Amino acid sequence: MTPCPRSYLFVPADRPQRIAKALACGADAVIVDLEDAVAPQARDAARAALSGWLAAAPAGARVIVRVNAAGSAGFEADLGLCAAPAVAAVMLPKAGEHDGLARLRRALPHKDIIALVETAEGFDRLREVARAPGVVRLAFGTVDFQFDLGIRGDDEALLHFRSRFVLESRLARIAAPVDGVTTSFDDAARVAGDARRARDLGFGAKLCIHPRQVDAVHAGFTPSEAELDWARRVVAAMADAGGAAVAVDGRMVDHPVLLRAEALLRQRPD
Repeated sequence: MTPCPRSYLFVPADRPQRIAKALACGADAVIVDLEDAVAPQARDAARAALSGWLAAAPAGARVIVRVNAAGSAGFEADLGLCAAPAVAAVMLPKAGEHDGLARLRRALPHKDIIALVETAEGFDRLREVARAPGVVRLAFGTVDFQFDLGIRGDDEALLHFRSRFVLESRLARIAAPVDGVTTSFDDAARVAGDARRARDLGFGAKLCIHPRQVDAVHAGFTPSEAELDWARRVVAAMADAGGAAVAVDGRMVDHPVLLRAEALLRQRPD
């Protein structure tokens, strides 16, 4: 798993044979899901399957586990699995409710937490969630959030909410947030477009529900060659000017623009 993933791929915990495939598909991080991807009646079997995989996990293999919400009957049992060394982090759904973050932190004080905010109650506590001990990243559970608030659109209808995720992440000094899933996995152009929109708004990653989405998400979060060319010319022009403001492409370039150019160059593909 890279230090700051762009893509998080879900795989159901009751299909442990898929975990190795998910780890090999190119996703930056894999989330083994004990919650929505598993039918309620299958969750005990899913825990047993995940426990077996964790016990025999290949050297260096690390996953994130999405546990069930703190208000559910399976929450404590899920946490019991997450102390395993192969669990890099825990994703908490319905973050901001039922004292879940504090309970998770007490049970697993050394595990990173990705807080999945997907309800009106969680969003109302977004600043508190972002600054909670152990939280390293916010994720926006857009589908559940739309249902909770009766929102039908996914673009302008969620613009205010997405912007708050970016703002609160920055104020909390944690990684840029993770945008929600694109439910279509056969439309790579749509997935890439959704990823570009998220990137333009300040998000740093996106949730994926199928391996086919991974490359499109990476494309959406990767600067284009035109952007990289602009960034190189900005850096060169500022160096030639000794750090003074200078014109590039007919526009003034000063220190904040230089910082943006340098940030783009750090995101270029290897």
